[in-house]
Amino acid sequence: MTTGLVTRTGRWTVVSWYRNAVVYSLDVRTFQDSNGDGIGDLAGLRSRLDYLSRLGVTVLWLSPIHPSPYRDGGYDVTNYYDVDPSLGNLGDFTLLMNECDERGLRVMLDLVVNHTSDEHPWFTSARSDPRSPYRDWYVWSTEEPADSAEGMVFPGVQERTWTYDDAAGAWYHHRFYAFQPDLNTENPEVRAEILKVLAFWERLGVSGFRIDAAPFLVERTRPGGAQGRDYSFLVEIREQMSWLRGDAVLLAEANVPDEELYEFLGHADGAANRLQMLFAFRLNEALMLALAREDGSPVRDALEALPPLPRGGAWATFLRNHDEVDLSQLAEDERAEVMAAFGPDRRHQVYGRGIRRRLASMLGNDEARLRMAYSLQLTMPGTPVIRYGDEIGMGENLDLPEREAIRTPMQWSRRANGGFSTAAPDRLLRPVVDDATYGYTHVNVTDQRLEPDSTLSWFERSLHTLRECPEVGSGTTTVLTTDAGPAVLAHRTEATTGSMLFLHNLGEEDLVVRVEEMQSEEPVEVFADRTYGRELDLTALALAPRGFRWIRLRRGPADPLPGPEEVRDEETGPPAWTSA
Repeated sequence: MTTGLVTRTGRWTVVSWYRNAVVYSLDVRTFQDSNGDGIGDLAGLRSRLDYLSRLGVTVLWLSPIHPSPYRDGGYDVTNYYDVDPSLGNLGDFTLLMNECDERGLRVMLDLVVNHTSDEHPWFTSARSDPRSPYRDWYVWSTEEPADSAEGMVFPGVQERTWTYDDAAGAWYHHRFYAFQPDLNTENPEVRAEILKVLAFWERLGVSGFRIDAAPFLVERTRPGGAQGRDYSFLVEIREQMSWLRGDAVLLAEANVPDEELYEFLGHADGAANRLQMLFAFRLNEALMLALAREDGSPVRDALEALPPLPRGGAWATFLRNHDEVDLSQLAEDERAEVMAAFGPDRRHQVYGRGIRRRLASMLGNDEARLRMAYSLQLTMPGTPVIRYGDEIGMGENLDLPEREAIRTPMQWSRRANGGFSTAAPDRLLRPVVDDATYGYTHVNVTDQRLEPDSTLSWFERSLHTLRECPEVGSGTTTVLTTDAGPAVLAHRTEATTGSMLFLHNLGEEDLVVRVEEMQSEEPVEVFADRTYGRELDLTALALAPRGFRWIRLRRGPADPLPGPEEVRDEETGPPAWTSA
């Protein structure tokens, strides 16, 4: 496993391996089919682990793998203690974990416990009898709540958040679709069951969980509206994780105002005592706005406004994830700018707030611009999350509904179905993209493997270089002033391991950049969009259109060895927490 940073948090010492990780987000069902039934499976994923290891990622984040009717991409779960039969079984999952261990790859799972499927045995029991032991595991109202048509997560598609159930003779709450009734996490029995779910998968070797819809998990829901959030449950989850596996990580999907972010991390004595990681939604929106304007100012402003994180806390950065590009927190005129640039057609848009396209198509398949955009993401403070297929520039299928447009099968080769499956095309879970620009005969892994300057080859170089720059994940970021105009973003990241300078030109003109107060005895360029020459003059740095440069200013001393009570995260070592 990856060696990480040693930090002290209260009575524990934690190795923060996640701060220098590279997360690869994938859905097993759309990655690789091993048995020709048209659905990706765990055996298929195992067959592609060497590819992922070579790519340079260190963590696999798997979309839900549990049994499900699959009406919402597997986020409608019917059994938290098993694997969906279409993917394999628990034995297959164990084999996957063993082979990931052999390659130094960690695995994180989606934890989807703010709701279940309406086909879950808990809900079928709850709705069938008011005396059912599971009745209070869900949120009910005998009368239609006044807010039954408010608070929808999917406006324009979802009609209400309370639905009447004939069998139960009552209204049940669902923040998402009607077939996903919300669990009542104020019920101690529900909390205890969720902790059992965590324990089950932790014992099978997973390194952590991405907590789906984290704000709703801790929401106190009542007829008439939410009554605040009970963050104490996050402490229970963290304690359970720490007890079972001290180096396990919890990553929250919490698109909330900045002033609420600390509540998800916790800040006991200045340290994160709840969850360790947060998706950087504000930074993502700033990146989208900057790319639309071809102006680095939004990112510059966002970096300067990022709230300081407690010790042990980290951002997860992203450009595209498994959902829409969510622009809901931008001002109306800013959202209109991004929509006009990247989602001008109504078919591109969803829920009145987002864009359902892949980044390659959003940027017009401009390879230079695409690489510059990902270079921007990789150099932002935090842990980068890459969506499967982005490393080859996959596109989307707008004929599919809602977010399914970007959840198409991985394109491995020019073979039928893009090498994803040997099934007949009409038996595939979803059709493979097959258009004139992004279709599998034009965009696939096999062809790009043979091209030294392909998008895939670039991603491999960039990710491996990033892993040689631990300052990005663990250091302090400072926005720098230049004289090159708004198109340029310059920032420096410093840590005990050294100091890095990053330059990005979002515009279309050649520039010469002078960075104020920049000194280095032996600056070394470690990565760039092109060859700029071995001699580096920090008072006059050339930057091509859509160009970027990663420059090492200083290499510091190696990390000090841990003390007798501290544990490094070695390949054969024990869990990376120990009593201090």
